[in-house]
Amino acid sequence: MADRDTVLAALKQVVDPASGTDIVSAGLVRGLNVEGNTVRFVLEIDPAKAEAMEPVRAAAEAKVRALEGVGTVSAMLTAHSDKKPPELKAKRPAPQGPQKVPGIGHIIAVASGKGGVGKSTIAANLAVALAAEGRRVGLLDADVYGPSQPRMLGAKGRPASPDGKTILPLQAHGVTVMSMGFMTEEGQAVVWRGPMLMSALQQMMLQVDWGELDILIVDLPPGTGDVQLTLTQKFAIDGAVIVSTPQDVALLDARKGIDMFRQMKTPILGMIENMSTHICSNCGHEEHVFGHGGVSAEAAKLGVPLLAEIPLHLEIRLASDGGTPVVTAQPDSPQAAAFRKVARALVAQGVA
Repeated sequence: MADRDTVLAALKQVVDPASGTDIVSAGLVRGLNVEGNTVRFVLEIDPAKAEAMEPVRAAAEAKVRALEGVGTVSAMLTAHSDKKPPELKAKRPAPQGPQKVPGIGHIIAVASGKGGVGKSTIAANLAVALAAEGRRVGLLDADVYGPSQPRMLGAKGRPASPDGKTILPLQAHGVTVMSMGFMTEEGQAVVWRGPMLMSALQQMMLQVDWGELDILIVDLPPGTGDVQLTLTQKFAIDGAVIVSTPQDVALLDARKGIDMFRQMKTPILGMIENMSTHICSNCGHEEHVFGHGGVSAEAAKLGVPLLAEIPLHLEIRLASDGGTPVVTAQPDSPQAAAFRKVARALVAQGVA
């Protein structure tokens, strides 16, 4: 198994063309992290030389990958004017209120109190449904630890950066998409602390070239953590859509998510009951696997709209796994109609 000194020795074999010395002595290697057989580091460069430094990055990655005991290598180019790694002794930004993102008309968060309730499936299909309604739609996969939108939308490739600062997002099914999943290998874990999460979210909001959008859907991670707080404190959010199954355990956590948004003065645009009912494809028998009506009752109690009851249906799962949301794969199906209902409800509210 390689250690830090072994990795540094390998990196010293790569020459920085600007200084003529190796990249370690030139001070380009930052944030080196060796965990097991996984090595991560960044090369801090002049953004104007991003294109010229790409071969250096590739050479450094190849040198480390050739070491015995190294399985995964992640090497990225970055640029910081203060010449410090972003996670070390970073200056605290001056407090400021929520800001608008240039070029984006509305921002809606799709959230859940707990994982496994189908939030990302809802976000993907909602984005495609809004695009089908003629809206210019972006989808930000802010679930940094578990990004799933690249698979659900069938989007592949790595975003380009023409100037080392701006990130060019990908396109899929008429939607502009950005996800941390595009920046890592499939199956590679993102092992970051809170400050790095918050920095990544702000970069994806402000440094991605979203273009002119009517609406940006933000697929949040489950819970009430750093990403949710950063989004609501730093950016002007038009509202949140809360996703839950009708199961009591899921609703307990959904209530906490709603309370968090209300504390942050973010409007609740409505709730969606996912996996609401299951109809057997063989006999037509309807069964409420996770119960039924719990989200409807909760929405009525809170005085917010019930946007839709999405069934637990095989085709929704197959379409998501196949990279084509059911709204596109089966546009005339009852399942697609449920998502289009949500899209039209948001349009009617004037937030899309």
